[in-house]
Amino acid sequence: MTGPVAVIITARNAEATIGDAVQSALGEPEVAEVMVVDDASTDATGATARTAAAGDKRLVVLRQEVNIGPAAARNLAIAQSTAPFIAILDADDYLLPGRFAQLLCHAEWDIIADNIVFVPESTPGRIDPKTLPRATSGSEPIDLEGFVQGNISHRAVKRGELGFLKPVIRRSILLNGLVYDPALWLGEDYDLYIRLLLQGARFRLTRQIGYAARVRANSLSGQHRTGDLYALLGATSRHIAAAVSFPAAQAAMRRHQRQVRDRYLLRSFLDRKATDGVGQAAKFALSSPSSLWPIAGGILSDKLASLLSTKHETLPPQRVLLPVQRSSAV
Repeated sequence: MTGPVAVIITARNAEATIGDAVQSALGEPEVAEVMVVDDASTDATGATARTAAAGDKRLVVLRQEVNIGPAAARNLAIAQSTAPFIAILDADDYLLPGRFAQLLCHAEWDIIADNIVFVPESTPGRIDPKTLPRATSGSEPIDLEGFVQGNISHRAVKRGELGFLKPVIRRSILLNGLVYDPALWLGEDYDLYIRLLLQGARFRLTRQIGYAARVRANSLSGQHRTGDLYALLGATSRHIAAAVSFPAAQAAMRRHQRQVRDRYLLRSFLDRKATDGVGQAAKFALSSPSSLWPIAGGILSDKLASLLSTKHETLPPQRVLLPVQRSSAV
């Protein structure tokens, strides 16, 4: 073992990007293992990962014949790896050089995350770190309330939620069933971090940029499956029930849950419209005032987003998730 970090990549039909992900992870001297879970891909994802590794024995590809989903795939890789720290890397994304050296130098954490730069998926190759803004090397704590608040969407903020963070997790805190919930195919990261924080995990954040995420144009409500939203809605209810000792965090959880519920109602409406027609969908929307307004607002929001993406929006060459300077950094 050459380092303390296991990088876990779950991938399904990711042959176009998995090479960059694997090479960026193997390029970090702190990495002992790169665990790629090929989740029933129908393309050459697994073979491309092996080619990118060029014989590096730190790469392990775990091939699944049935699609088990991101949470179950991550649990499999966690169980098969041994390094004391676990880092999640999406198959579309890649690490920036020196990422783990920047993170592991901080003290007093169980979970530590850094900033993310978003780049258009059409950008060739990997971004030059020299083009990125520099941040101070300090870090700040994130408590339960702050993390939940940071995952509440705001119309004026584009993709600004803390749920996008891809932290390093200390393996020793993943005990007593504290792993990813395999029933969740959406929001599985958020759910795990909430449960860890409820158990007293120490979460820190640095504004330094160490992770690059490839992004597409506007994501609309139709891209989330109804069942996935329903499962996430159930998870938010469990979070609220478990947070009785944290009233401020519990209040934030209720606000977050309302957003998830609104998305679920909109998706349910769109499903009914597609399968049963406009009449049945309208009947569902009008069944309760608490259903009508989220559905109407969601439809309007999606139509505006679609219009803007068609006529005006172009993705910037790079965008940073969090401001790189903050006076409260310690």
